[in-house]
Amino acid sequence: MGSRGLSERTLVLVKPDGVQRGLIGQVVTRFEAKGFRVSALKMLRMDMEMAQRHYAEHVGKPFFNDLAAFITSGPLVAMVLEGPDAVATVRQMMGATDPAKSPPGTIRGDLALTIGMNIVHGSDSPGRAVEEIDLFFLPEEVLEYSRHLERWILEG
Repeated sequence: MGSRGLSERTLVLVKPDGVQRGLIGQVVTRFEAKGFRVSALKMLRMDMEMAQRHYAEHVGKPFFNDLAAFITSGPLVAMVLEGPDAVATVRQMMGATDPAKSPPGTIRGDLALTIGMNIVHGSDSPGRAVEEIDLFFLPEEVLEYSRHLERWILEG
């Protein structure tokens, strides 16, 4: 069976720093150029309740308040990307959380300087991707469609 049968979804956020710096298009372009399909895309402002749900594993940790203050500080862009091994590949394209440890060619390696303002968030596992997509999108907002050019991107 070809890669078409192994499609996976992941959530990507362009954080408030990426929005304020005008990097939305560059981030989306990198993922589209790689071959990922954008299945959902919207701009929103995360409130504190949503931040607590999104970063539930960090609630109560010393850095949570700063993290929540940052992620709720301005608009962000949420998107669902779909393709083979989407979670792992997107994380590789983003680079390490610390931009200083991210190689050139990654989003963070090319566009960010600090851990706190590192442009993007991506789901860290397929299970977490499902949870995050459900947090940011209603089922009817995530679209199923095909592109004719996928025969030039995906095997099978």
